[in-house]
Amino acid sequence: MRKVYLDYAATTPTDPEVIKAMEPYFFEKFGNPSSIHSFGQEAKKALEDSRETTAGFLGAKPEEIIFTSGGTESNNYAIFGVAAAMQNKGNHIITSSIEHHAVLEPAKALEEKGFQITYLKVDKYGIVDPADVKKAITDKTILISVMHANNEIGSIQPIKEIGRIAREKGIYFHADAVQTVGHIPVDVNDLNLDILSLSAHKFYGPKGAGALFIRKGTRIKNFLLGGDQEKGRRASTHNIPGIVGLSRALELCKIRMQEENESQTRLRNRLIREITSKIPDCILNGHPAERLPNNANISIKYIEGESILLNLDMLGIAASTGSACTSTSLEPSHVLLAIGLSHETAHGSLRLSLGRWSKDEDVDYLLENLPPIVKNLRSMSPLYEKKQ
Repeated sequence: MRKVYLDYAATTPTDPEVIKAMEPYFFEKFGNPSSIHSFGQEAKKALEDSRETTAGFLGAKPEEIIFTSGGTESNNYAIFGVAAAMQNKGNHIITSSIEHHAVLEPAKALEEKGFQITYLKVDKYGIVDPADVKKAITDKTILISVMHANNEIGSIQPIKEIGRIAREKGIYFHADAVQTVGHIPVDVNDLNLDILSLSAHKFYGPKGAGALFIRKGTRIKNFLLGGDQEKGRRASTHNIPGIVGLSRALELCKIRMQEENESQTRLRNRLIREITSKIPDCILNGHPAERLPNNANISIKYIEGESILLNLDMLGIAASTGSACTSTSLEPSHVLLAIGLSHETAHGSLRLSLGRWSKDEDVDYLLENLPPIVKNLRSMSPLYEKKQ
């Protein structure tokens, strides 16, 4: 059976060059970077070289990079860390209604502790209006957290403008950039960011490795307590193979980003154009232009997205209905509801995300099989029958 992977937004394959870079640190150069002997110092050099590479990619300083276990830890560290450090100044946090659960759940936990959280609405494309951010600010606001691009619908937020507002008001600004780092240019200074989260497995690096940019001078309390790793900012023995893999993945992204953007944008546009022309009653979710180059999210009315996925999977095609972190939930996507879709339409969403190894032949195969699947499912759908 042919295998076609169209779920790069959930996770990416680890690039063979990344695996090659990681291999020595499992057996030959396995030392603990906190050890003073030569094995440890060899690992420490790899750690600091990786920190320098990661910082350079983001336009940051090496001392502003903390390595973590991934995007969830980085987001939790950002939210809880600033809340704890700044609670004497205020207890108000601004975020958006379409954030990843790794931001929304910490926000909910803080609400239970008495913090005030403003969840900004988005427009029909899933975009936050910077004017709404400005209106929401109070004298108790200590943090604004808005994702750089949405993991489900791919819409890219006006981060630079929001960051400018935050800076003018003297409020810390965090962005979950898990979906953008390695795929589109991300410069923390250009975007006016104080804190940024990223995760290696979203840009062809290993799972279990991530990073948090924290601008020098930002008040933030430690999230993990224990040893004095990361200059006392994040306890836990360093995952040197993962960190080396993360930095090597970024090096490769820097080289390949422009070419991959062009290729993926072309394939994405073809997917959107042909699906919406071949299958009636389809809706493109997200902004038509200000979106990630690899993301096509389409709601196919009158059928369940899960049914589409199961049928595609039987043909060897991997896709998604939304975030992989909530794929077991029976509730429709909070993102799709936030942009104004009905529960029925939201349930019929299909997220197709492209990547480094996506080809025209993959798109051909999907386009060949999706219309008959939809036709068959609609023939059994009471909703479609009612529409007819």
